[in-house]
Amino acid sequence: MNYTQGDMALAAQKAKTVQNARALEKAGETAKEFEAVFISEMMKPMFEGIETDGMFGGGKGEEVFRGMMMQEYGKMIAQTQGVGLADQVKQQMILMQEQADHGS
Repeated sequence: MNYTQGDMALAAQKAKTVQNARALEKAGETAKEFEAVFISEMMKPMFEGIETDGMFGGGKGEEVFRGMMMQEYGKMIAQTQGVGLADQVKQQMILMQEQADHGS
């Protein structure tokens, strides 16, 4: 099969478009993860003063569980509207990538 320059250019353009779409998707996922961690860290002080039941609560197990619970709360909040941080982070990541691409 013979490919013309036009065919090769079109294939290269499609590959670049797919690559850009994947990069945007990855940037969005990373921004959401960042927002989830941020929210988790912001929520930690809210739960520090809570006293636990001495008979069935407390201890290292509850400490670990509470940390995991904060992470999951952060993920859930970030996935359902969040606080708007992910959008800003994604925009900055895209801007930084564009600057890096044009600078090199």
